Amino acid sequence: MLKFEELCQLIRVVAEHKVSSVEIEQDGMRIRIDGPPAPLPAGTPLLGGALAPVAFSPAEAPRPIASSDGAGERGGADEAGLVFVTSPIVGTFYRSPNPEAPPFVEVGAVVRKGQVLCIVEAMKLMNEIESDVSGAVVKIFADNGQPVEFGQRLFALRPA
Repeated sequence: MLKFEELCQLIRVVAEHKVSSVEIEQDGMRIRIDGPPAPLPAGTPLLGGALAPVAFSPAEAPRPIASSDGAGERGGADEAGLVFVTSPIVGTFYRSPNPEAPPFVEVGAVVRKGQVLCIVEAMKLMNEIESDVSGAVVKIFADNGQPVEFGQRLFALRPA
């Protein structure tokens, strides 16, 4: 049976080399790891052309919706210079390694590149999510135990 570290390494290799999928059968257990989806060729309609483009006059152009924290319209300015850590998979977000342990990081904490920020559990596998940069934690977007989607923002970091 594969050890957790070996499985994590295999997942990284599949993702880094853009392998479409890998299946391993060992000791009566079968594991399949699907790689990232292939990008669509430029100009491919996503909905089969069912929707036509919509043109707005400047007066009717959609405006950003203000969020409850007031960040809707000023979001771009507030986000300048920030690095966002996103979820690489669909799963459950955990701020600490176990319920009794303190969180990996808090807002205001200074982190280094490669430091574990959280865990995203997917199919009973605990995936440690690491920082891509050294810097300070500005915001934590997900709540402990909350389901997260692929690409969903988890943390905002201000690089050092």
